[in-house]
Amino acid sequence: MKTLQKALASLAGGVLLICGAAAQTIQINGAGATFPYPIYSKWFSEYNKLHSNVEINYQSIGSGGGIQQVTKQTVFFGATDGPMNQEQLQLAPGRILHFPTVLGAVVPVYNSPNLTAELKFTGPLLADIFLGKITKWNDPAIAKLNPGVTLPGRDIIVVHRAEGSGTTYIWVDYLAKTSPEWKTKVGVNASVNWPTGVGGRGNEGVAGLVTQTPGAIGYVELIYALQNKIAYGTVRNMAGEFMKASVQSVTAAAAAAATQMPPDFRVSITNAPGTGVYPISSFTWLLLYETPKDKTQAKTMVDFMKWALTDGQKYCADLGYAPLPADVVKLEMAALAKSKTS
Repeated sequence: MKTLQKALASLAGGVLLICGAAAQTIQINGAGATFPYPIYSKWFSEYNKLHSNVEINYQSIGSGGGIQQVTKQTVFFGATDGPMNQEQLQLAPGRILHFPTVLGAVVPVYNSPNLTAELKFTGPLLADIFLGKITKWNDPAIAKLNPGVTLPGRDIIVVHRAEGSGTTYIWVDYLAKTSPEWKTKVGVNASVNWPTGVGGRGNEGVAGLVTQTPGAIGYVELIYALQNKIAYGTVRNMAGEFMKASVQSVTAAAAAAATQMPPDFRVSITNAPGTGVYPISSFTWLLLYETPKDKTQAKTMVDFMKWALTDGQKYCADLGYAPLPADVVKLEMAALAKSKTS
C-alpha cells in the first residue's frame, strides 16, 4: 500500500510540475506583412530555442490585414511595410508604436521564356507598364533601355497584389516618386485601384502567378524571387545607376535615413539619393501598443525586440534582408527602454 501511495504521490507531483510548466507558457499572436515573413519565422523559431516557454505565432496575411487586426486588438502585435497614416492611427484604441525590424527590397520579377538577359528598368517605364500603357515586351521603351537584347513580341501580363499590402505600398510609393502620371492617376496606398492586371494574394501568390504565366511581370520582396528562382531586373536609381537588389544596395538606401530618422520611425526610403543605392528599398515595421493590457506579453515582446534588433540581425543576410543601421538600433533600444510594460 505504501508503495502504491508513493507512486501516486510521485505521479501527482509530476502532473503538478507539468501543469506548472504549461501555465508558464507565454503565447503571443501577431499578423501582417508577407514581406518580412521569412525573417520573422526564423526569429520566432530561434527565440523559442532560447526561451522554450515563449511561442510567438505569426499569420502572414498582408500589411493591411495586420493593421486591421492590431487595431481591433485581435492580435497582440501587427506588422506592416507601409507605416500607418494618421487616420489609421486615430482609429486605434491606444497609441501604436512603429519599430523598424529589417530592411528589404521589392524587385520587378518577370517570366519571359527564352530571354536570358537581365532586363533593365526605370521608374517611369515600370509605371507605364503598370498603367497599361506599355503592353508588349518588345515595346520601343523597353528596347531602348536594353540594347542588344532580343525581346519577344509577347503580351505583357501585369501581376499585382489582390489585398492591402505593404509590398504594394513600397512599390507604388516608388512609382509615384518617379512618375507624375502614376502619382496623379493611381497614387500611394497599401491598396490602390489598379489600371490593369491580375491579382495574387501575398508575395507568395504574386510569385506563383508570375512563375506560371509566360509574359508576366510583377513585384515581390527579394527573398521570394530568390526562393522561387524568378528572374528580376535592375532598376535605375537617382544617380543614374542600374542597380540590382542586394544587402549592400539596400543598406546604402538606408544610410541617409538613418541620420534623419523621425522620432516615430515612420519614414520612406524609396528612390533614396546617393550612389550604390537600390531605389525600391524599405524598412518594415512591427506594431505594438504603447500601453498594452497584457503586461506579461508586453514584457516578453520587449525582450524579444531587444534580441531581434541585436543578435537577431545576424540572420538577415542569408534570407536576402539588410540589417538595420547601428544608429537606428540605438534609437529603437532607447524607445524600448521607455516602454510601459508594468
